[in-house]
This record gives sequence, C-alpha cells and structure tokens, in this order.
Amino acid sequence: MKNLVCFAVREEGHFYRPGAGTEVLYTGMGAANARKALSKYLHEERPDHVFSAGFAGGLDPMLRLGTVVFNSQDAAISKTLEKQGARGCNFLWTEKVAVTVAEKNRLRADSGADAVEMESQVIGDICRETNIPCSIVRVISDTALEDLPLDFNQVMTQGKRINFPKLALSIIISPGRIPKLIAFRKRTIFAAEKLGTALSELTGSMSSPS
Repeated sequence: MKNLVCFAVREEGHFYRPGAGTEVLYTGMGAANARKALSKYLHEERPDHVFSAGFAGGLDPMLRLGTVVFNSQDAAISKTLEKQGARGCNFLWTEKVAVTVAEKNRLRADSGADAVEMESQVIGDICRETNIPCSIVRVISDTALEDLPLDFNQVMTQGKRINFPKLALSIIISPGRIPKLIAFRKRTIFAAEKLGTALSELTGSMSSPS
C-alpha cells in the first residue's frame, strides 16, 4: 500500500518517520500552494491513501496542546488513532491564521468546528476528484484559550510564505515579543513530536503485512 503524507511546512513533519511505501510532500501553506503541489504530484503518481497532516489551531476549548485530532472515513485508520488517544473532530478551513482568542471563539460559534487549519479542504477536494481516499491527521499547536504571540498574517507574502524581513522588523519594533515567540516555538516542537509519533505508528501499521 502506498501512502502520501502532505505537510505544509517542514517544521510540521520534522519528527515524522515514514516507513516503506510512504512518501512525504511539503506543499507550502494555504490552498493555492497545496493545490499546485498535490496536483503536480498526482500527475505522475497515484497513492492508495493521502493524509493531510500538520498543525491545527484549537477552537474547542477542551483540546489541549499536543492533542492529535483527525477526520477519516476509514474505520481502521480511525480505530488505530483512537487507540493512540487521538480525537476525531470537525475541521474548519480558512485562508488566514486564527490569531486571537476572540477570533477563535467567533469561528467556533459560526461553524461548530473543533479545529482550524488551511490546507485540508483543497487536499480533500482534489482527492475526491481523483477518487483517492483522504484522511486528516493533525495536532493542536495552539489552543482556543490562547492568543498567538504574533499576527503571522501580517508577516506573510502573498504566496503564504514567511517574509523574514517583515518578521525581523516586527520583532525590532516590539522586542517584548521575543520571550513569547521562543515559548511558542517550544510548544510547536512539542506538538510536532506528538504528531510525528502518531503518524509514524499509523502509516507503519498500514504498510506492515497483515
């Protein structure tokens, strides 16, 4: 069985160890980048299952940092993840990073979703168009009860990449953000490790002989 695991950025997949029969695709952030990268990949390859993986922002206040969350129509995948302590949930797709508690509360109230992220909808759409099963497996990197230390939307290019000169300038203007950014970085590393462990076990079990 051939699996494809899609991450937006390398930081999300740093701790993932793909086994035999699994490939990793880094798409870039946002719908446009995900569509371009996955469409190009599927022009030459056809996996048996696609995973949209990476970070997600919590909208449900009960979701803690490092909680692995998923949405899958495959009963075996769901069962494996539930055994690991992962939680099935409803995802909301947006084109912007949800930054503040107030914004997360609004998204939760409007949609009823449990978590928010930026790529899974378009990845799922492409998989439906090409008749390839797709599952979402992500990890909570920031909870519904916390603001992000920086409005990352303000330091991105139009192509959804971090504009490092803008980032540096924002830090120079507000150096008090530095401790919060360092703490946030540690939290995302913790979340990425939790995701990597869950995904490695999941895709490893899928490629193992029954």
